[in-house]
Amino acid sequence: MKAYLITGSFDDPRKKQPFSIEMAAESEDAVREKVLSTIGSRHKMERRQIHIDEIKEIPAEEVTDHVVKYQVGA
Repeated sequence: MKAYLITGSFDDPRKKQPFSIEMAAESEDAVREKVLSTIGSRHKMERRQIHIDEIKEIPAEEVTDHVVKYQVGA
């Protein structure tokens, strides 16, 4: 698995809410689906309300999330 840093925003009823998440997945497409489903589930948002600005692969040494570190084997 690879580690990715995903940045973007979603349309909260009051304002645009930015987010930055570290996730582990096999590919960019897989991590995109994972982000959309996770944020949609946590915040009751539809996929069209979630805007992903950047998906960047990061080295295992730079990962700060303990779960992602375990998943990538760092």
